[in-house]
Amino acid sequence: MTNPVRVFDGHNDVLGRLVMSGVADPAGAFLNGSPDGHIDLPRARKGGVAGGLFAVFCPSGGSFDFAEHRTPDGVDMPLPGLLALETAQASLLAQVALLRRILDQAGGRVALCLNRADIEAAFAADRLAIVLHLEGAEPIDANFDMLEVLYAAGLRSLGPVWSRPNRYGHGVPFRFPSSPDTGPGLTDAGRDLVRQCNRLGMLIDLSHITEQGFWDVAKLSQSPLVATHSNAHALCPAARNLTDRQLDAIRDSDGMVGLNFATAFLRDDGDMRADTDMALMVRQLDYLIERLGEGRVGFGSDFDGAVVPEAIGDIAGMPALIKALADAGYGQELVERLAWRNWMDVLGRIIG
Repeated sequence: MTNPVRVFDGHNDVLGRLVMSGVADPAGAFLNGSPDGHIDLPRARKGGVAGGLFAVFCPSGGSFDFAEHRTPDGVDMPLPGLLALETAQASLLAQVALLRRILDQAGGRVALCLNRADIEAAFAADRLAIVLHLEGAEPIDANFDMLEVLYAAGLRSLGPVWSRPNRYGHGVPFRFPSSPDTGPGLTDAGRDLVRQCNRLGMLIDLSHITEQGFWDVAKLSQSPLVATHSNAHALCPAARNLTDRQLDAIRDSDGMVGLNFATAFLRDDGDMRADTDMALMVRQLDYLIERLGEGRVGFGSDFDGAVVPEAIGDIAGMPALIKALADAGYGQELVERLAWRNWMDVLGRIIG
C-alpha cells in the first residue's frame, strides 16, 4: 500500500467545537490550522481525509466526563433534559453560519456537497467535500418549516435524537455495561420526521437512538438503515453500540455502519481513555465486516466529539489506521471500501 488512501469520514463535531471555542476567527482556525481539537483543513489534507459528514450538534451543557460518572459496575451518565427549541435553533444557526463563512473564505478549497456527484466532483478538484448533518432534531419545529429551510441550505443527513429525549424520540444514555434497549422509541412526531426525511431523500442516522427507536425507524423508513458512528455491542457492551440483530437489519436494508473511534465504545471497560490499543478498532472492523459484509462498513470517527486512541491522535493520524489495517492483512481494495467507497455507495442510494 504505497499510494495514499483517500478517506471519507462518517461523523465529526468540528463545527460545534469551533463555535464553542471562543476563538476570534473560527473560520480561519479551520482553514489555516489550529493547535486545538482534532480537525482543521491542513490536518485533514495531511491525513488524506477528502471529506465527510460534518455534524451540527446543539449541546445541553453539563459534564460529559466519563470518569465523573464511573460507578462500581461501569459508567452511568444521566440523560440530559429537553432542550428548548429557541436554544437549539440559536446553536444551529451559529454553526451553519460558521460553515458558510468557511465556504466563503476557503478560496475553492472546500465544497458543500448535496449528492454523490458533488462529492466526486470535489474529490476531482482537490476540495474538502462536506455533507451537512444534524445530530439531534431539537432545532426542527413541529411544522417542519426549519427542516425545509435546512434542506434548502444543504442539509442531507439527520439523526432524530442525540443521547437525550426530544419531541421526536428518545436517545440512549452513555451507560456501560448496558443494552441499547433503554426506553421508548419514536413519538408520533418522530414518525412524521422519518416520513419527511424519506420524502426529501435525507439520510437518517440511527447512532444515538434507543433500540426501540431503531426498530421504529426500520419498520417505517424506505431508505437503507445507517448508523454513522457506532460499534458492535457484542465486543463492547455500551448502550451506544449496536446488537447483532440491529447489525443484521442494517445488512438486510443494504445500509451502513461507520466505526466510531471513541474509546469508550471500543474498550472492554467502557472508559474514555486515549491509551487505548488501536487493535480494538481492527477487532471491531473484523466483526462488523463479518456481520455486514465488506460493502457496508466504513469510518465514523467522532473527531472533536470524543477521546480517540492516541496512536491516531487527530485527523492527521488517519494513515496510522490505514497502516494497521494493512498490517492486519486487509487488501488495498477492502481498505479503499472502508475508507471511502462504501460511503459513496450508500450516500448515492439515499441522497442521490
